[in-house]
Formats: sequence, structure tokens, C-alpha cells
Amino acid sequence: MPELTPDLSTFEPAPFLLDKLILVQRVFLTAVALIAVGTLCGWLIPAAERFLPDGWNGMRAQTALAALLSALGLIFSEHRRSRRMYCISLLFSCAVGLLAAAVLAEYAFHISLGVDILGTLDPAFPTVAPGRMAVQSALAFELLAIAMILVRLHRRFAAHVADVAVSCLCLTVLILVAGHIFGTLSVDELSFGYRPAPQTLLCLAMLTLVVFTRNAKHSFFRILLGRGIGSRIARFAAPIVIVLPFLRETVRIHVIRLHLVHEEYLSATGASFSAIVTLVLVLVLAWRINGLEEEVRELSLRDELTGLYNRRGFYMFAEQPLRVARRSRLPFCVFFMDMDNLKRINDSFGHDAGSMILAETGKILNETFRETDVLGRIGGDEFAVAGQFSEVAISIAANRLQAIFDERNSDPEWRDGLHFSLGFAVSDETGQESLQDLLARADHAMYLDKRRKKVSVH
Repeated sequence: MPELTPDLSTFEPAPFLLDKLILVQRVFLTAVALIAVGTLCGWLIPAAERFLPDGWNGMRAQTALAALLSALGLIFSEHRRSRRMYCISLLFSCAVGLLAAAVLAEYAFHISLGVDILGTLDPAFPTVAPGRMAVQSALAFELLAIAMILVRLHRRFAAHVADVAVSCLCLTVLILVAGHIFGTLSVDELSFGYRPAPQTLLCLAMLTLVVFTRNAKHSFFRILLGRGIGSRIARFAAPIVIVLPFLRETVRIHVIRLHLVHEEYLSATGASFSAIVTLVLVLVLAWRINGLEEEVRELSLRDELTGLYNRRGFYMFAEQPLRVARRSRLPFCVFFMDMDNLKRINDSFGHDAGSMILAETGKILNETFRETDVLGRIGGDEFAVAGQFSEVAISIAANRLQAIFDERNSDPEWRDGLHFSLGFAVSDETGQESLQDLLARADHAMYLDKRRKKVSVH
């Protein structure tokens, strides 16, 4: 018997997606911890410097410490951890927040709070406090700490504040990453500190994605994790919408630097390219929505257990061939079948056995009738078939169906459980009978067959 999918809200996170996100989060946090530990070893252990790649000290000691504490805080706050672990993660989060706040205070008030003792003086920046992180990094880690503290609090006000903090964090990190890619920032222009190193931006990006996905399960952004059509479309479109403006700007900057195109033509080309890509995206989304709508419609018209049409689907799809038969003056038949002993099987062997009988019956009907015929399960143990059959043709099909059922009953697995009564009705010469009239006649014929079997048994 096929397993039935539980009826969950379309806003509930998809289980398969949550499993993938947990794996991605663990990989990201492990990567951040390794980068941070390696950088701290380089700052604190002079002998370890030769084992590190060139440019490792671009990530300052404070930044590496904040990244490591953030990774540990998120690891300890993972879902289903104990309350003790959550308290430890809260301590790590507060430590990150205090460290970032101290750095911001030092930049703002030109004071020293004694948090610059880690590391050694960087000869490239002899006037900068040893190991101090950039002000941009401090701001990002402050937002990260606030989000980490609030992300596990599901109270309404705290959840809204967490949404704001996570949104500001995403915006800040996106600006920093984009600024680094575009190359618009330089050390000379920054009177308040140097720009973050690439490994700092990488750590911030991974930590931000972990916090965002953790918060998304209980926030406005849960639409990205849902099971519904809108969620699936959002997961497809969101990366394109985010990446496209940055891709366009990156190309524009490089073209300007290489002097390949006049600026006015470059603007026109960029606008035209964006318009075409946006149009293509809209068309792809339209195709996708139509496809998903078709899937939903198909599911709403089909019986999940047997794969046949349900009562609504049977009536909807049988009407068209009936009209075609009328116009062509061809015979049209409705075949009605009722399982005789389903209640006894359910009572004796359980509903799982009954479900297996119904599923096997649907499979047999698919094997017996043509693809052009309309097959449906229109009741608990009632099946119907509609198609262009004469009385001779439907009698042959009924005999073939009985032979297949007899063959199945010879298998001990079915416990001689596949028995049915049947009836059929062929449209009269006028062809004016409705589908409901034909189904009613076929139903009546089926009851006569069932009554005849009971009389013959007694």
C-alpha cells in the first residue's frame, strides 16, 4: 500500500529542504571555525605563520576571534540541543556582541578599551591597533550577535526584532561583499579603518546564511522554505533576482575600465540586457506556474490510492468523449464495478489489506482498458469506466477483466479476495442520455448482478 503524504500547510517548511539546510549549515560553521582557528594560530604562534597562505593576516585577530565565537555559538544553539547547550551558545553570542561593541566604541570615541592586545603590529599599518578588526566587520558582527540572541526566541516581538536584525545583517554583508567585488573601496579613502579581508567576508557570508536559514523557519522569510507553489517559485527566482544586478554592475565596471564601449551605449546595452533577462525570467516563471497549476489540478482530480480519476475527475473527463460519440453517432458505454467483499477484508485483515485490494483493482483496470478510456474510482469500493464501446466490445472487456481477476485470485497473497459485481449501459440510438443517466443504468445493472450472485449462493 502506498504511503499517504500528511496534509501539511503549504507554509510549513519542507522536511527534505530542512535536512539539506542542516547539512549545509554544519559545513559552513565547520569552515568558519577552521579559518578562524588557522588565522588565530598565525597571530598568536609566530612559528605557525610559515604554514599559512599569503595574505592570511588580512583577517585581524579580533575578527578571527569573533568569527570563531560566532561559529561556536551557532553550533551549540542547533535545533534540539539541550537548554544547557543553548545557555552556552547565548554566552558566546553575548561575547561576540560585547567584542564588536567595544571595537565600535573605540572607533567612535577614539579610545582604547584594552581589546587590542591580541596579535602583533602589522608593519603595513603601524598606526593601527594590533589585531583590531575593521569598523565594517565590527558592525556586521554586532548585528550577527543580536540576530543569534534573538533567533531562538519565538515570541512575537522578539521574532520581529530578529527579522529586522537579520535583514540589516544581510544588507550589510551584501554591501561589503559587493564593495569588495566591485573594487570601489580603497584603504586611502577610509579614515575610519581598512576594508575587510576576503576571508573575513567569506566567514561573514557563511555565518549570515546560517543565521538567515535558522531564522527563516519562524519568520516572514519562511515562504522560501515552504511546500507550496509560491515557495517553490520563490526559491527559483530569488537567487536570480539577487545575483542579476551585481552581475550587470560587475560587467559594466570591467567594460568601462577596458574602454571597450562608449558609456552611453554601455548604459543602453545594460538596460536592454536587464529588460530581456527580466522578460525571460517572467516567461519562465509563467511556464513554471502553469506547470505547477496543472499538477495541482491533476492531483485534485485523481484518487491518490489507485491513480484513477476521482468522482469529480471522472465526470469532467468523460463528458468530452460522450459529446464526440454523439456527434459521430457512435455507441458510448459506461461500465460500473463494485467490489463484493471489501468490508469483510477490512474487518478481517485490516484497512491496509483493503487498500491493497483497491490499489490492485486500479492496476488491473489500467491493464484491461484502453488509454483513451476514462477510468475512475467514484466511491469507496466503486469503479467506473467510460468509453466508445458497443455491447459486444464491453462484454469482451468484462470477460477479459474477469480472467485477470481469476488469475490474481490464484495467488495466495490475495487470499482469494478479488471479487466484484459489474454492470454496464450503452447509449441508446438517440444518444441523448447524459453521463449521469448512463451511470445510473450501469449502477442498476451492477446491483442486479450482485443480487443474482447472492441468490445463486443461497
